[in-house]
Amino acid sequence: MVVSPSTMAAVRASGAVPNAEFLLSAEGVRKEFPGVVALDDVQFRLRRGTVHALMGENGAGKSTLMKILAGIYTPDKGQVCLKGIEIQLRSPLDALENGIAMIHQELNLMPYMTVAENIWIRREPKNRFGFVDHGVMRQMTEDLLSRLNIAIDPEIQIRELSVASRQMVEIAKAVSYKSDVLIMDEPTSALTEREVAHLFRIIRDLKAQGIGIVYITHKMNELFEIADEFSVFRDGKYIGTHASTDVTRDDIIRMMVGREITQMFPKEEVPIGDVVLSVKDLSDGRFFRDVSFEVRAGEILGVAGLVGSGRSNVAETIFGVTPAKTGTIELFGKKVDITSPTVAIKHRMAFLTEDRKDTGCLLVLNILENMQIAVLQDKFVKGGFVQESKIEEACETMARQLRVKTPNLFERIENLSGGNQQKALIGRWMLTNPKILILDEPTRGIDVGAKAEIHRLVTEMARNGVAVIMISSEMPEVLGMSDRIMVMHEGRVTGFLNRDEATQIKVMELAAQ
Repeated sequence: MVVSPSTMAAVRASGAVPNAEFLLSAEGVRKEFPGVVALDDVQFRLRRGTVHALMGENGAGKSTLMKILAGIYTPDKGQVCLKGIEIQLRSPLDALENGIAMIHQELNLMPYMTVAENIWIRREPKNRFGFVDHGVMRQMTEDLLSRLNIAIDPEIQIRELSVASRQMVEIAKAVSYKSDVLIMDEPTSALTEREVAHLFRIIRDLKAQGIGIVYITHKMNELFEIADEFSVFRDGKYIGTHASTDVTRDDIIRMMVGREITQMFPKEEVPIGDVVLSVKDLSDGRFFRDVSFEVRAGEILGVAGLVGSGRSNVAETIFGVTPAKTGTIELFGKKVDITSPTVAIKHRMAFLTEDRKDTGCLLVLNILENMQIAVLQDKFVKGGFVQESKIEEACETMARQLRVKTPNLFERIENLSGGNQQKALIGRWMLTNPKILILDEPTRGIDVGAKAEIHRLVTEMARNGVAVIMISSEMPEVLGMSDRIMVMHEGRVTGFLNRDEATQIKVMELAAQ
C-alpha cells in the first residue's frame, strides 16, 4: 500500500514512528529523460543516525536519485519508502513536510531577503493582527544559529554573505524543519578547511540526534572522515554499498569508473619558453593590490590561497571582466590595455570562470551554442557568414574528447550534470586555441575520472606551448600540476614556490600570513 505524503506527515507529527530498519530507502528506481536513462533499477538505503555518502562520476545518477527522494522528480518505476512505509512525494514541499530536506550544490536562497526571512519563509511567526512578527522571527533565528554555532546576523541580506556563509544558512534552514533526513549535494565545494571542519562538527551533532544524512561528494578524504557507509553509482546503475572502513581509496575509484586511474596528475617536464604574460603592480582598488608575476610558454602557474585571498579577482581583471586601477599587463613583451573579455580573446586569452552557473553557462541555450560562442567572431566565419557545419563538427569532436555525457549537442546545457557543464565550458575555450589559459577551479564538482582527463588536457596544452594559470582550492591539484605556485593572502602575493620545493605546509604558511 502506498501512503500519501499528508498521511505520512500526520504519522510523523503524532510521534508514532513505524519500526523500520531503514529510515529512507529506494528500490528498483528508474528515471528516463529524453534520450537518456538517468537511473536504471537502482537502490539506496539510509540508516538512522548515519552519514551515507553517494559516490560516482558526473552523470552517474546521484543527483537524479536525490531529487527523487526530495520530491523534485517523480520516478518512472520503483518505490520510495520512509520508515518502512511506501510513499509518493509529489513536490519538494511534500518532502519537507515529511522530514526530508535537501541542500543543493547550486544554492537556492533569495539574495534580497534577510537570513531570517530565508529560513522561515512560508512559516513566519505572526502577531495577533496576522502580520509577521519580526522580533520573534529574529529570536528564533538567533536560537537556531546559536545551536549550530553559526555566527551570522539574522538581519543581513543573503547577497551580502560569502558563498560559505550562504551554505551555512542553507543548513540552518534545513535543520529548522526538524528533518529526519538531510541530503547534502557537494556541501564543501566552496568552503575553506576551517569551514569544512565546522560543517563536520554540525554533521556529527545531527547524527547524534538520530538524523540520517545523505552526503554527495567527489572528495575521497571527506568520505573517510565523515561517512559511515557509501554507495557507488555508475552510468545510472547501482554498483554496491560498503562500510567506509572496509575499503581503500583505490577500491572506490575502481567501483566508480570501472577502470584504474593510474595517473591523477600527469604532469610532464616540458620546455619552458619565453615570458608570455607579465603582470606588474596590478591593483583593482578593492580586492587586491600590487600583484606582480610572470608566466612563460609551456608553464603551469598554480595560484593558491584561502577563500577571500583575491585569486579570482586577479584573474577577472587580467581578462578584462573588471577594470584595473593601477599597474600594467604585458603580452609577449608589449604593454596591452585589456578593457573587456572581447579584447582579451583577440589577444588569444581564455578564461574559465569559477562559477559555471552564474558566469559560465548560458543555461537557456543548448550545448552547441554554449561551446561555439567564443569562436563566432572570426575563426569559423567566412565572408560574413558562420560556417555552421565546420563549427558543429569541431564542437562534436571536442565534446567527445572531453567525454561530455549527452544524447547530442542540441540538449539544453542546464539539463547536464554540473561536471558535464564544466567540461562543455572547458571545451568552449579549447576551441579558441589560446596562448594563455586561465582556469579558475577547473575541477570543482567533477569526479575523479573527469579530473584525470582535464589534467591530461591541461598538460597537453602546456606541452604545446600554452601558458597556463590554474587557480585551485584543492591542494593536491596545485602541488601535482604546477611548475610554480603563487600564493596569495588578503589581496596580496605572499610568495612563490618552485615545484621541487613546494609542500602543503609551505603553501599554507604563505596562505595564512
